[in-house]
Amino acid sequence: MHKDPRTFIEANTAVETPPLIPEIRLHLATEIVPIWQATEADLAHLGIPPPYWAFAWAGGQAVARYILDNPDIVADKRVLDFASGCGLVAIAAAKSGAASVTACDIDPFAATAIDINATLNATTVTATQDDLIGQDGPWDVILAGDICYEQPLSDRVTRWLRGLSRDGRTVLLGDPGRTYLPKDGLDWVVRYAVKTTRELEDTDVRNAVVWKFSKD
Repeated sequence: MHKDPRTFIEANTAVETPPLIPEIRLHLATEIVPIWQATEADLAHLGIPPPYWAFAWAGGQAVARYILDNPDIVADKRVLDFASGCGLVAIAAAKSGAASVTACDIDPFAATAIDINATLNATTVTATQDDLIGQDGPWDVILAGDICYEQPLSDRVTRWLRGLSRDGRTVLLGDPGRTYLPKDGLDWVVRYAVKTTRELEDTDVRNAVVWKFSKD
């Protein structure tokens, strides 16, 4: 394995379609590639962060499915996909007619994966490694999936997203029942049953909900 992001991604992933999103192809970790079996210690020895970007997480799949089925949400809008990972949600927004799409992830491997996957799907997505939490930007719509797995991060991000929503932006969050999902300030939009694997989750199917941040 090699720690140059592009070389590593191309050598350690396979092109697959997420279960809920057959329209989009992504470089993902599967049982047939080495990264699937690599431990965090193995990767740390190589100078590689945990490869969250190598999986299409259930919350992101839910947001992507909802956007593809309801393209008017992002059509002709400036979209931010926060904590983008593999770029699935960003690519869905681009395919749905967004005026521009920025995919934010502080992991340099994720940023490279986003570039590779956007090209694979013939879409234009701008990847950034900037930490945008707390910042304002020109976005009309902010999308995020699976960000509520750690309390400090969840608290910090949801405060920021609530502020953007109160400022008039559309803010959608996909979540499959993570522990630190906020208990209030969210409106239920839709739920999807997402096939997953016990290598990643404790069940074969996750019920992932798309939530909309309320304006109050």
